[in-house]
Amino acid sequence: MLIKILINERQFDVDVTPDVISMGRPMFAKMDKDMDGGWRMGPQFVEHPDRVTRAQIVADRLLTALETGDDDMVKAMSAYIADRLPEVRTIHVDTGGEPLNTSLQDASGAEIRA
Repeated sequence: MLIKILINERQFDVDVTPDVISMGRPMFAKMDKDMDGGWRMGPQFVEHPDRVTRAQIVADRLLTALETGDDDMVKAMSAYIADRLPEVRTIHVDTGGEPLNTSLQDASGAEIRA
């Protein structure tokens, strides 16, 4: 599955294979457990992040991985999103400190909501 990541004017295409998703599932379960207790997203604290909010949280980690050139983390974070929201094809990552403004879109360009 190809996921397009848009950060400001830049585009990154990440090919997420079923093998990467399968190998990452133990890590994804730990990530979910960490998020179960709630998560600070910019100035807000989200007590019970839903699957879209969790993908926005992970997209923020994805942004950091892209900025630091951590290709393994880019693949892992993309695989989490592909596993938890298989309909995602495009991620517009917010860079203004408001992860809740990150937009997730399906193949038709429609925004994915909770």
